Amino acid sequence: MGLATREAYGEILKELGKKHQDIVVLDADLSKSTKTAVFAKAFPERFFNVGIAEQNLMGVGAGLATAGKIPFVSTFAMFAAGRAFEQVRNSICYPKLNVKIAATHAGLTVGEDGASHQSIEDISLMRSIPNMTVIVPADAEETRQAVTFAAEYKGPVYIRLGRMSVPDLFTADYKFEHGRAVQVVDGTDVTIMATGIMVATAKAAAEELANTGIRARVLNFHTIKPIDKEAIIKAAAETGAIVTCEEHSVIGGLGSAVAEVVVENIPVPMERIGVMDTFGESGTPATLLVKYNLTADDIIAAAKKAISRKK
Repeated sequence: MGLATREAYGEILKELGKKHQDIVVLDADLSKSTKTAVFAKAFPERFFNVGIAEQNLMGVGAGLATAGKIPFVSTFAMFAAGRAFEQVRNSICYPKLNVKIAATHAGLTVGEDGASHQSIEDISLMRSIPNMTVIVPADAEETRQAVTFAAEYKGPVYIRLGRMSVPDLFTADYKFEHGRAVQVVDGTDVTIMATGIMVATAKAAAEELANTGIRARVLNFHTIKPIDKEAIIKAAAETGAIVTCEEHSVIGGLGSAVAEVVVENIPVPMERIGVMDTFGESGTPATLLVKYNLTADDIIAAAKKAISRKK
């Protein structure tokens, strides 16, 4: 098992701070958890703890951006996307300011903190705002490259990060390309489109399907907005069936983004793996992933169902 994506965020933020003197980091009294404490120790003069005041966090970040700084603002995803939604919309995205929102502890795998802290709506909220770019890295290396991209990109970015450790999928020679899906496994019978922690699970499902003679293509959608329409259309045309996988509500996230492209361009059978319009609950991450049907076995079943629906 590799690093949690929040851990990789803390590491790369420190490295970027050495290269970019204009990078400043803000946190809402959670720097040990979000791992911005790593940057704070190295560059205390460029770190600001605004306290438990997430709306102000976004406002201060917006103000620093107008002064030419590159603010990375961090707190838990529930607070970044939920509590501070109006400030993200009106103070950051409406004027298209250069603020990077790195939100940690997203999804069910926050675990024992329970439903109040399990943000399963944040992708939906952030992708609905004009001018916002939404990125969900699958592992530590992809996180490092995505955060590096965000530092150089001009405009608002939302980066969704997790609490628990995830398997390493990519090495240093991997190349993150904004808005471009990455093929992890080739296949011709069905395409499994996954994001975040579900990419590793989708890869495991494809390996099991291969043992039964089903060749499943796996695509990593690290960028939810802008979505890679070309990759979706190509996969639909070549495999004829799609399964989407996300640690997020099936409403408004990757599944919705893919469905929008499919229905407008090339309708094919499609199944969605995600949280089915319900709240989470307290439990270990592993237990919750099983209970909410976010396992390789669930992906396998959905893939077989999608294939059976081909005309």
